[in-house]
Amino acid sequence: MFSQWMVGIAFFLHASSRYRHVKKFFHNLLENPSYPYKKFFDYTMMVLIIISVYILILHVKHDVSPKWIFFNNYVVSFIFFIEYLLRLWIFSDTSKIVIEQYEHDVFIQRRFNYFDAFRSIVKNKLSFVTSTSAIIDMLAIMPFFHEFRILRVFILFRVFKLFRYSRSLTQLVSILSSKKFEIFTLGIFATVIIMVSSVLIYVMEAHNPESKINTLFDAVYWSVVTIFTVGYGDFVPVTDEGRIVAMAIIVAGIAVISFATSIVVSAFTEKLDEIKEEKLIDDVGKIDQFYLICGYSPLSAEVARQFIRHGNKIVILERDKEKVQQAHKDGFTALAYDSGSLHSYKAIKIDIPTQVKAVILLRDSDVLNVYTALTIREISPTVILLSILHQDENRRKLSLAGINEVVYTQELIGLISKEVSGRPVAFEVIHALRSENSGVFIEEIGLDRMMAERFFEVARLPLFYKRLIVLGIYKTSESKFLFNPSTDLTINEGDVGIVIATRSLIDEFKTLMYQKGKK
Repeated sequence: MFSQWMVGIAFFLHASSRYRHVKKFFHNLLENPSYPYKKFFDYTMMVLIIISVYILILHVKHDVSPKWIFFNNYVVSFIFFIEYLLRLWIFSDTSKIVIEQYEHDVFIQRRFNYFDAFRSIVKNKLSFVTSTSAIIDMLAIMPFFHEFRILRVFILFRVFKLFRYSRSLTQLVSILSSKKFEIFTLGIFATVIIMVSSVLIYVMEAHNPESKINTLFDAVYWSVVTIFTVGYGDFVPVTDEGRIVAMAIIVAGIAVISFATSIVVSAFTEKLDEIKEEKLIDDVGKIDQFYLICGYSPLSAEVARQFIRHGNKIVILERDKEKVQQAHKDGFTALAYDSGSLHSYKAIKIDIPTQVKAVILLRDSDVLNVYTALTIREISPTVILLSILHQDENRRKLSLAGINEVVYTQELIGLISKEVSGRPVAFEVIHALRSENSGVFIEEIGLDRMMAERFFEVARLPLFYKRLIVLGIYKTSESKFLFNPSTDLTINEGDVGIVIATRSLIDEFKTLMYQKGKK
């Protein structure tokens, strides 16, 4: 009877959308740093802690109103108690544990063992209760917390726990925990030195009437103060032997401090990139509308620059860390994640339907672009996808993957060839277009308003005259290619200029045109 009742409640809770919604809300409120309302909860708890600490301090030497005492001892404690119960509730899914145990017993054809399920639940909850933060929470809710002087100190640990919500303390603990072995070694080293020096100084000073070090505790206190280079001066060795011990301890103390400093510095150095990446992910999560570029290459860089020039925000995803570093050097926001993996989008916490205007797929192959498109379509069926096409036979695959627009660069070259055929173009130009090793390149230059105005002006400079060929202008608004255009042609923003020259000359042409456009 009890087993049926237990399983029935578990299935009811597991199927209840209202129950799941409420539990998810409190989980986000207490544990999810990206949840918008969590910061208000954190600030509220921090204010309560500050008030509680202030009352505690004020009550040491001053009379405090009974109302404030009641508020501190019971109201604040009750709020902490509710928080503790909520954290205990969301720590694990009790109904899921019962259902899994029930399904396991049914599968092996035995009677449901509610005792095993209950034991798993208790074991799971105990792992929370025995955690450091939960113990501090428990101390904070005790009504007699403020009546015992020693236990009052624990409220300060609660302050640190609240500051952990700002992630600063969490990062500090994470950084130091990566050096557990080194910190443990340092602790052993410092403990041995303190024990040896305490015994030595006690032996040397305890029988001297002029010495203030009369007990072993005095000796331990002096050793700790000395080894950590504090040196209050309230206990000072008076014998020559004691001073020799003091000099040795001072030198050992410098070694301990140096060791500790090197541990902290190395830990921060190793975690620096991770901290920067977490900060960058947080910054990306705050961007309202942006274009997501998948893959980084010279083409990606040029596309990103065009977006930025027109006042748009971009984010680049690239799994190659060296390329990501290059993207950062180029001034772009880039993350080292695989754009074809669902895990990546969960890790970087991008809400594609609401944050991303469009996704531009510029990865190294059509296969990678297809995988990325399928992944993004699983997340958002409506977001606009644009992709470059490397091989024309893969066009249908990209379309089936849900890509809205496919750009094939060879189509533009084919359009140029159609316009060029039958025209009096030098054979060398045609050869340059077909040759892969000639050192001559054809370049498509997207033109903004200022660059469109300066295009022919820069092309007429002595540096480019007869060395750079303006093959044509593609009029975007008219979807028309104009071969060998007249210098009187009006070029509009968004048009594409097609030029032929060496790579260095094309780069210089674009640089001068851009610099002139800035004036």
